[in-house]
Amino acid sequence: MIRVCIVCEGQTEVEFVKNCLAPYLLSHEVLAFPSLLQSPSGNHRGGRVTVERLVKFISHQYHQTDRITTLVDFYGFQDGSGRSRAQLEDDIRAGIAASTAGYDARFVLPYVQMYEFEGLLFTDPDAFEWVEDGWSEQSRAALTQVRQAFASPEDINNSRETAPSKRILSIFEKGSYSKTEHGPLIAEAIGVDAIRAQCPQFDAWLMQLQAWGN
Repeated sequence: MIRVCIVCEGQTEVEFVKNCLAPYLLSHEVLAFPSLLQSPSGNHRGGRVTVERLVKFISHQYHQTDRITTLVDFYGFQDGSGRSRAQLEDDIRAGIAASTAGYDARFVLPYVQMYEFEGLLFTDPDAFEWVEDGWSEQSRAALTQVRQAFASPEDINNSRETAPSKRILSIFEKGSYSKTEHGPLIAEAIGVDAIRAQCPQFDAWLMQLQAWGN
């Protein structure tokens, strides 16, 4: 059984890994577990993502597990301006290679989610019924309209102001949607296979994780 550490940028992603990805990957001989990004001092848990912070954290964790990957949002990077998703992943990989003793590229897989985790939830707008206080035919229609406007949930975005999480918050009444509470529940209700079917980048990432266990 291969142990895979998934470095997460926030508590929502941590719960998603624990409740959805870890059980899913077990059947592929992959024992996945989340690790919340933090500074070497232990401060600033979650968020505040930079390539440098990820490199330092992953380099520190490298020898404590069999394999290591990331689940961080493209929009989460404070130093991401002008860099594509592929460039960010390459920069993370290069930084780890330069700062980690005994580094083996086969054991590290930087992954940046486009544009953010909440985009995956648009795989099935009906699953938002978990937001009980804000669920209505109006919210269902608004979520469906967003999904139908894009080829894939991973494409949902126009700007930082219209990122998936911002769209969700604009659809539901203030205070009715909680990212950390509802996000993982909605993802669990949708199911990993359904998300993979509509989100090709997420699917490709999981294929690589599965290959580690085979």
